[in-house]
Amino acid sequence: MDGSGDKISHLRQVKHIIVVLSGKGGVGKSTVTVELALTLRAAGKKVGILDIDLCGPSIPRMLGAGDQRVHQSSDGWVPIYPGNDKSVGLMSIGFLLSNPDEAVVWRGPKKNALIKQLLDDVYWDNIDYLLIDTPPGTSDEHITVVEALRDYNPDGSILVTTPQAVSTADVRREITFCRKAALPILGIIENMSGYVCPNCEECTNIFSSGGGKGLADEFGIPFLGTLDCLWIVFLLRE
Repeated sequence: MDGSGDKISHLRQVKHIIVVLSGKGGVGKSTVTVELALTLRAAGKKVGILDIDLCGPSIPRMLGAGDQRVHQSSDGWVPIYPGNDKSVGLMSIGFLLSNPDEAVVWRGPKKNALIKQLLDDVYWDNIDYLLIDTPPGTSDEHITVVEALRDYNPDGSILVTTPQAVSTADVRREITFCRKAALPILGIIENMSGYVCPNCEECTNIFSSGGGKGLADEFGIPFLGTLDCLWIVFLLRE
């Protein structure tokens, strides 16, 4: 295999690649990524999660794998599999830190080099879906990922927002980024869209509602639906 194929050869075994994005931090992008992975697993799919949020790697903790460490084989880094059935594999810088409280204080070139290594060297063993959880914004890390994936025809991106205007304003910039980078947008998810009382089932729109739907309509992007706050509480408990 020559050319760009040598650089990210393991990705050729991945059937579908989806990048999870949001211009805003704190909107629940990582929890949405985990929920997508668990939903795909329930549908009988084999899933990988690549966590490239280098400064805030939260995926390992969410899936109860924060104390595990990756090891290398002759094929590359072997993902962590939190379940016995090995249907969901994880790779994150969180597995490479000796102390989970350690801050990653790196400049752009070093971050980009690690991201390229994570894309190059992780051995995804014939998975159906690879979900890439990204940091907020439209920074060097995002450009590195999009450029590295270009030869592998990713399915596209899913954008996560909360209903407030301060969040949708930043997601507008993410839409612009995706269009400039020629990364297809599969749809928008509105997270934290109300709190459903577990007793009376009444929904209270703590953070307002409808921002994600309005944004999707404005830009002609599919709206994938809303997620209320209660499901996040259940997910984090598990």
